[in-house]
Amino acid sequence: MTTDRLPINLDHLLQQRTIESERVEYKAGWNPESVVHTLCAFANDFYNLGGGYVVLGVEEQDGRAVLPPKGLNPNTVDKIQKELLNLGNSAIRPPYHPLTSTCEIESKTVLVLYVPGGQTRPYKAKASLSRHNQEWHYYIRKHNSTVRAKGQDELELIRLTATVPFDDRYHQAASLQDLSIRLIVHYLETVGSELALEASDLPIEVLGQRINIAGGPSETLLPKNVGLLFFNEKPHEFFPATQIDVIWFPNGPGEDYFEEKEFKGPISMILRDAISYIERNYLKESVIKHPNKPEAERFWNFPIGAIEEALVNAVYHRSYEEREPIEVRITPEELVVLSFPGADHSIQMEDLQQGQAINRRYRNRRIGEFLKELDLAEGRSTGVPKILRSMQQNGSPIPVFESDDDRTFFLVRLPAHEKILPATVKQGSTQGSLLIEKEELLHTDQVTDQVTDQVEQLVIALTREMSRTELQMALQLRHRRHFTIAYLKPALKAKLVEMTLPDKPNSQNQRYRRTAQGEALAEQIKRKNAPT
Repeated sequence: MTTDRLPINLDHLLQQRTIESERVEYKAGWNPESVVHTLCAFANDFYNLGGGYVVLGVEEQDGRAVLPPKGLNPNTVDKIQKELLNLGNSAIRPPYHPLTSTCEIESKTVLVLYVPGGQTRPYKAKASLSRHNQEWHYYIRKHNSTVRAKGQDELELIRLTATVPFDDRYHQAASLQDLSIRLIVHYLETVGSELALEASDLPIEVLGQRINIAGGPSETLLPKNVGLLFFNEKPHEFFPATQIDVIWFPNGPGEDYFEEKEFKGPISMILRDAISYIERNYLKESVIKHPNKPEAERFWNFPIGAIEEALVNAVYHRSYEEREPIEVRITPEELVVLSFPGADHSIQMEDLQQGQAINRRYRNRRIGEFLKELDLAEGRSTGVPKILRSMQQNGSPIPVFESDDDRTFFLVRLPAHEKILPATVKQGSTQGSLLIEKEELLHTDQVTDQVTDQVEQLVIALTREMSRTELQMALQLRHRRHFTIAYLKPALKAKLVEMTLPDKPNSQNQRYRRTAQGEALAEQIKRKNAPT
C-alpha cells in the first residue's frame, strides 16, 4: 500500500462531477469489514469502469457526499493505514492494496482510498473478519452498492476477468522511459490534481505507479498500454494506426479531388486537435431571415456537439490492437465517423439507433477513466443519446448508426442540415486548406415563384439542352446541392425551365431546356441589358 496524492481533483470527486456514484463509496468512519468488501468489489471491476474510490470520514446521502465532512480523528489515520496493509494481505485473495491519500477538507481529516481494477482478478474477500468465520466470497458493485456475486454474476465474473483489458495490460516491449513526465504533468495540471505540484520532481517509477500507468515486479517495472496511449509522444509506434484521419471530399467521394489530414500523437490530444480542425474548416452556420418573422433561423451544416460525441466514442471504444485508423469522411451532404471494431453483440443496433442501448461493459476501461477525468467522456452510455439530441436541436436529419453482423466496424453517419446551402469555399492558407465562410441568407420557408438573380443567371446560361453538370460548369458552380437548391429548383418551380425526361427525374440522360416562358424571360433580360 502506498500513501500518495490523488491522481484526480478531490473537489471533483466529492461533487461527483466526473465520477459516477457506483464508483464512489462514502463512509463516515472506519469499518474494516465493510471496507474490505468494497475494496474487493472495486478491484474486481465487474463492469470495467476503472475501479473506484472509498472516502473515509464523509457521510453520504442518496449517493452524494454530505459536506462539511464528519472527518476522522487525525491520530487514527496511521493506524487505519497499517490495518489496511494487513487486511490487503490477509482478507483479500489474491492480495490487494489500494493507494491512499490523506486530505484536509474544511479543517476535517479525510482518508481517500483509490482502488483501480486489479491485474489479477477475480478477487475474493473474507465474508467476516471474525476468527471463527472462514468463508470467502466474490464481491462486485451493483449501482452504488457492494454486493456478493452469486449465481450467474459469479460465473460471469470468473469468465470475464480471466483476461485483463488490453489498455490495462503491461507492454512488454516498452520501458518506463517511454512515458513522458511532461505529458503526465500536463494531464495532472489539467484535471486539477494536487499531485501536479510534486510530479516533476518524482522519479518516473514512482509517478507511473501513483497514477496506475506502470507496475509489475519492482525490479522490472513496465508501462501499461494506457500510459503509452496518453503519455507517449508517438503512441502509433507501439500501436500502429493509432491516429485520426480527416478527409474532405468537396465534390463527393467518387471524385478524384480530396483533402486529407492525419492526426498522430497522444490520443487525448489528437482527439481535441481533430475536433478543433473540423470545427474551423468544415462547419458553417447559416442564418435564414424570414420576411414575416422578427427572429432569424440559425443552424449549422453539422452540429459540433454530435461530432464531438461521435469522435470521443470512436477513441473510447475502438480496438488499439487493430491496425485501422479512425476515419472522418466529410462531404457537403454528410459527415461520417468510422472506427473498428463495432459495438458488443449484446447491444442491439435497433436500440442503439433509438438511443436506448445500455452498455455496461467497456472495451477500454482505463482509456475511459482518463477521458472522463479530462471531461471528454462520461462512460454512462450517454454518447449516442447526446448525438441524437444534438442533431435534433440543430434541426438536422436523424443520424444513422451502422455495423455488420460480425460487428467488425462501427459507423456514425451525420447528414447535413436539409436547409443548408453548401459552404462557400476558397483557398485561404499556405497549405491550401479549405476555409468555410459564414453565410447570411435571405430565404423563405418555401421556394417562391419570385424570379431571383440566380434563376435569371440559369435561364441566360441555358442556351440549349444541357445536363446538370454542363449547367454547373456554365455557371461556374462547384457544389451540386447549392446549384439545385438556389438555381435549378426555383427555375423549375417558376416553369421557366423544364426537364427533357420529366417521368425520369433522376435519369443520367436527363437534360434541361427553357420553356416558352423561359425564352420570353431570356429575351427580356437581353433587351434590358442591351446598350442604349
